[in-house]
Amino acid sequence: MSTEEREELANLLLPDIKETPIDIEKRYPKRILKEGEKVTRFAPSPTGFMHIGNLESAFLDYIFASQSKGVFYVRVEDTDRERFVEGAEKLICDTLNEYGIMPEEGAFNGGKYGPYIQSERREIYQVYIKDLLKKGLAYPCFMTKEELDDIREGQELRKEALGVYGHYAVDRDLSLEEVKKHISNNDDYVIRIKSPGDINKQVVLHDLIKGDITLPENIIDEVIMKKDRLPTYHFAHIVDDFLMQTTVVIRGDEWVPSYPKHLQLSQILGFKTPKYAHYAPLTKKENGNTRKLSKRKDPEFSVGYYAEEGIPVEAVKLFLATIINTNFEEWYLQNSDKSYMDFQFSFKKMPTGGTLFDTEKLNNICRTYFSRLTAEEIYNDSLKYYRKYDEEFFDIMSKNKDRLIAFLNIERNGKRPRKDIATYKDVKIEASYMFDELFYNSETYSQIEKENDLDILNKYVDIYNEKDSQEEWYQKIQQLAESNGYAKTTKEYKENPNSYKGHIGTICEMIRHAVTGRKETPNLYDILKILGTSEIKMRIELYQK
Repeated sequence: MSTEEREELANLLLPDIKETPIDIEKRYPKRILKEGEKVTRFAPSPTGFMHIGNLESAFLDYIFASQSKGVFYVRVEDTDRERFVEGAEKLICDTLNEYGIMPEEGAFNGGKYGPYIQSERREIYQVYIKDLLKKGLAYPCFMTKEELDDIREGQELRKEALGVYGHYAVDRDLSLEEVKKHISNNDDYVIRIKSPGDINKQVVLHDLIKGDITLPENIIDEVIMKKDRLPTYHFAHIVDDFLMQTTVVIRGDEWVPSYPKHLQLSQILGFKTPKYAHYAPLTKKENGNTRKLSKRKDPEFSVGYYAEEGIPVEAVKLFLATIINTNFEEWYLQNSDKSYMDFQFSFKKMPTGGTLFDTEKLNNICRTYFSRLTAEEIYNDSLKYYRKYDEEFFDIMSKNKDRLIAFLNIERNGKRPRKDIATYKDVKIEASYMFDELFYNSETYSQIEKENDLDILNKYVDIYNEKDSQEEWYQKIQQLAESNGYAKTTKEYKENPNSYKGHIGTICEMIRHAVTGRKETPNLYDILKILGTSEIKMRIELYQK
């Protein structure tokens, strides 16, 4: 077509578009960035629930922008209207709020580079599409679904590249009159680029995580505007990243094969391309094999799972940090007084293969996290959890605040703080025997095996004094042991086990078992002191019945 014909074609297909790319670009001021400052974006599609992969992506964008003193923004990519789910945008916003990953600008808080929701940017994309039509770099394609299916079937049989290209692009060179005839017949159409790609050439992706990757040049005449006149994802995000001046695109490595088409679109549009960082997918071991984390098989795939299980937001972020950089976990264990934001994350330290979603590692990270909180912090955070998920224990917590905080404070401030709590659920599990409502219920107390020396327990009740220091308390148990045929130290017992019924530890275990129903608890002296003399006597008396 001549220049005049291309102009007429563009006006025929997009008659309402009057602006030019220059007009659009004037509305987007140049970002003033210092050396090394990154502009990153989290660009979710509102197609359902937030999953852990989404959260990892947002966390990565947030981390690298924040640590470079750059800009992190959120753009909602909703051009696929068939998969749009009502309420998904709010869920995305709420999740980012909950995890403290809110952007400086974006779909939920505005900014100079909006709109940040793609469906509200339709005319912007059409401006660029119309410009490509005028330049002869794009064309309308009227091929039916049946025609496209036939082409694909043949390509699969011949093991050819799949798509519309070369002689398969039958509408690439339609005359203006032929296009007008299709339009007058109300034939559906999409708009495709005229790919300048050469099947014999290659492009190199300089990936910030994976290094250089060589890929075949794109030869497909990609669709850039669908029948609903909305752009495809491939086209829209290229325009948006340019206008919003994204400097680093961080995305899953399933997008690596798409890089040639994205590079080509940028080049056709005359845009400077951002840098790319493609991270490894989350994987899981199953029956000796490794597979991707699945929304159908794995409950931990959904972000909502962590809240329901009582896993703290900060612990989830710490776990993501261990996934993101292989040297983070060691640093975290050595720096108990620092936040993950004090760690210098690096693309070079990110794994290049699949990233194992290790639930045991998550559990350990959670235990370490809880071990560094104060008893008051655990109480307050747990209270919020139980208010939502367990009304009965919420009431118990509320009525017994001081007792629960005292219990949580046992063995908390030493060199080796206790690590028996990994989730908010564990607060109830570990502390249940501290509350009569839970200790005396038939389900709990009936399971206590009555196997201890009742005479020793009765004698212990008589000598217990809650005012005793821990040393005085221990000395009394030693005396009790010695006068009743038990060794007063484990060393004595080990030297001559046949001379004793047991040792002082045996007596402590009897007391622990009768009073708590457990064989393992935090420091027994502290537990007894919290329960008090009358409660101890009542439990031991009940134990003997």
